[in-house]
Amino acid sequence: MIKFLVLLLALVSLTSFLTLNSFEEKSASNFSKSLELVGTPTPREHGFDGKGVKVGIIDTGIDFHHKDLLGYGPLGRVAGGFNFVNPSEDPIDTNGHGTEVAGIIGANGSFSGMAPSSQLFSYKVSSTGESVSSESIIQAIDQAIKDKIDVINISLGVNRTNEGLDSAVDKAVANKIVVVTAAGNNGPDLETIGSPGKDINVITVGASYNNITSSLVSTLVIGQQQFQSMPMLGTVSVVGPVEGKLVYGGYGRAKDLQNLDIKGSILLEERGSDVAGEKVYFTQKEKNAADRGAKALIVFNNQSGIFFGELKNPNDSSYTPRIPVISISKVDGFKIKSIIKDNTVADLNIFYHPDYVAPFSSRGPVSPFYIKPDLVAPGIFVNTTTLDGKYNLTSGTSAAAPHVTGAIAMLLQKYPHLDPESVAALISTTTDPVTDPYGKPLPIDATGSGRLNITRAFDANLIIIPHSLVFNLSYENPSDVKTLHLRSIDGKPITTLKIDFSSNESSLKFSYKIKNDTIDVTINDLQKNAGDFDGVITIEDSKTTYRIPVITHMTKGTLSALEDNGNIRVSFDYPEKWSFAKITITNPISHDTRVTSVIPNKSELIPVHNVGEYWLEVETKIDNVTEHAYKIIEVSGPVSNSFDMEDLLKIPTKEFIIIVAVMIVIVAIGIIARKR
Repeated sequence: MIKFLVLLLALVSLTSFLTLNSFEEKSASNFSKSLELVGTPTPREHGFDGKGVKVGIIDTGIDFHHKDLLGYGPLGRVAGGFNFVNPSEDPIDTNGHGTEVAGIIGANGSFSGMAPSSQLFSYKVSSTGESVSSESIIQAIDQAIKDKIDVINISLGVNRTNEGLDSAVDKAVANKIVVVTAAGNNGPDLETIGSPGKDINVITVGASYNNITSSLVSTLVIGQQQFQSMPMLGTVSVVGPVEGKLVYGGYGRAKDLQNLDIKGSILLEERGSDVAGEKVYFTQKEKNAADRGAKALIVFNNQSGIFFGELKNPNDSSYTPRIPVISISKVDGFKIKSIIKDNTVADLNIFYHPDYVAPFSSRGPVSPFYIKPDLVAPGIFVNTTTLDGKYNLTSGTSAAAPHVTGAIAMLLQKYPHLDPESVAALISTTTDPVTDPYGKPLPIDATGSGRLNITRAFDANLIIIPHSLVFNLSYENPSDVKTLHLRSIDGKPITTLKIDFSSNESSLKFSYKIKNDTIDVTINDLQKNAGDFDGVITIEDSKTTYRIPVITHMTKGTLSALEDNGNIRVSFDYPEKWSFAKITITNPISHDTRVTSVIPNKSELIPVHNVGEYWLEVETKIDNVTEHAYKIIEVSGPVSNSFDMEDLLKIPTKEFIIIVAVMIVIVAIGIIARKR
């Protein structure tokens, strides 16, 4: 597992799939581990298998010669589609990516996908899975609309913003099509989700671990401090924690250890070597430590960040690890090294933990006004179909997204009249929590609401909209109110609910009021602790627990916005001295974004031409630190119909005036120079 993660983190790719270099072929079982983990057997036992639901797969095509995806046309497993790479040919897959996606969604044979009776449509937009034209994806979405598809899976995308692609998926959702997209494989860095996964109207899926024995995590505790660590690929798992005295072992070579008393200890060693050109494999470090009687080995990085190591010696195929080995970051390594004393004891553990986010899974945020990804699903070593009638294990957020697509196909069979917003709410609020090795919730920017649980989604009776919340607090306005709208699927009155809130910031205070079928949620922070904080609202009815992820922004500055006769009047205040602030205003429906500026004690009037919601963000620099503040305003009208230079030129009016003034000065200087 670690080998392909290392390769991925070094690769900037347009695709969202990671495939092992050497496929592990299997005689496929009817249900894969990943399908069991997300709760597929329960709805399937009740007859829900996606029958009557049309699923569009925008990818590299589908190998419809595979026995589990056999046939193309109205009577085939693949009912239709189109080849946008070569329109004269059927959309057959020659790469494998699309066949792997299709297998997870709807294989029907010796291997079963999530929704084996759904109708699959193959829209081929790439032959390689790497050179993906956004224009081809847009054309495929348009074709899916014409074909009256119910749910689209897009496991290809771009790692940047593409307005055309975002507009295309918005059009599909407006046509009552649910759109599911892979988050991408550019994690663990933040802000790595591109189009169309960044679009607010799609269901964006990150990758979690899988229900397999290699889904291991590790903990490292020294004194009262917990350190982030990763078990190396091939390491031995342990039964219960390993405890031992910490000893620094240099680079782990035999000469580094020869004068040390390390029997029964936990060794701390540095990655690599201090000799130019010398290679010290992790296997050598492990063997030398084990030979001297060490209980476990910690290897810290020789460059920034944590790393993913593999216990594999290319020069010794007979090598087998004997003690557990974990990796940590360079910063943590030097910190631990500095605190080692004669009796410093470390506690190390390696254990199975499937509900953990894959390191490669792309993270948010994509906007300060909504949350992405929406949820995660298994995306490591997922068993599925591939070319030539075979099966293999594959990894990536492209493997995670089709789990959600297949789950939605089953839900739409049960509830065919649900609109895309309701489907997104139902699938996202019924997830399982995803935690770090210490049992703490992982960041929302990595997990969304949690890991897909289709069993809980099928049992649920509440549609909760929106399915995530963002609160904007400031020093001047330390409170914000958001409304959740509830609807029962069976149409019966909503009875007693149990509502709770938890957060990683203890100063946030939560309260709510229930009125009819709405819940007004208030969060305030009278302590005024600046920062961005995660939380989750849980709502329980008699059958189901629902999870609504919450992000709270507490900013020092306050952005004020008021509707003023079809315009928006904005101003900004900050508790310290400032001179200039940039304000960005976005229409979430049209994606139109405009920029203006404001100075202290002055307001700006921004004309708008459509009623509806607008998002405002201010950005200013205070002592070389960029400060933000946020505001959402609803414009009810009347709106301005006047000529707007900014709309025409797509640049702020003030900047346009400055440019014109500079041009006038240049022309004047030229005229004077010419007269001389």
